[in-house]
Amino acid sequence: MTTNAAAAGQISKSAAEIYDEFFVPALFGVWAAPLCDAADIRPGHSVLDVACGSGATTRIAAERVSPGGAVTGLDCNEGMLDVARSRMPLITWTHGQAEALPFEDNMFDAVLCQFGLMFFDDRQQALSEMLRVLRPGGRMAVSVWDKAENSPGYAAMIDLIDRLFGNQAADALRAPFILGEPEKFHSLFEGVGMGEAIFATQMQSARFASIEDWVRMDVRGWTLSDMIDEAGYAKLLAEAKEVLKEFAGPDGAVEFPAPAHIAVCQTRN
Repeated sequence: MTTNAAAAGQISKSAAEIYDEFFVPALFGVWAAPLCDAADIRPGHSVLDVACGSGATTRIAAERVSPGGAVTGLDCNEGMLDVARSRMPLITWTHGQAEALPFEDNMFDAVLCQFGLMFFDDRQQALSEMLRVLRPGGRMAVSVWDKAENSPGYAAMIDLIDRLFGNQAADALRAPFILGEPEKFHSLFEGVGMGEAIFATQMQSARFASIEDWVRMDVRGWTLSDMIDEAGYAKLLAEAKEVLKEFAGPDGAVEFPAPAHIAVCQTRN
């Protein structure tokens, strides 16, 4: 996998399957409902989920719009879309880029983007596109991870990977957190033609059954899957069981804070 692909969060189909089976319940699933709440999704709405991944948020949105609504999930990663289709084939799953959404103007009552904005090549263009496809009075809700240092388990994991495998591998795990500085996140919403955005930071927790599960998900379910071989994986796991044991409870289960920022914009009627 190239450095650019890792920084863009592009993973293989096998990694997408691990991502959906383990990462979604451990880390991403708990954020689906808060994002749908922020977008005020209701029965009958038409909703677009941009950078939908394996569909964790898309599936919750589909529950919210019933009866009478419709949900579309869009992602540029075919492996993720294959997993999403296998989980819920009745949702419309579309391959495409956030910077050039393949939809007409004013199509959707709500647009969601959970933890995808940091991976787009042109983030302001992507926001402009999301605004374009919103109907008058529609709402857009976008979430990004807070700074890695505010998610102490990931700060420690990044440091460990940096020490064992170097800066390039560590950067793959830093990538999800690059919009964690509030000023950097807020600035993206300036000058893209939308009304004033409302920002909030919310707290959830990352939960893994064990340190071994945590390491397996971060390596095999993320872009690191093509950057760390079997020998490196064994070395990382052995080190992690010692270095990261402070995050495990008496039963071995791991839990630590994983805050995120959510921005909400509403188009003018």
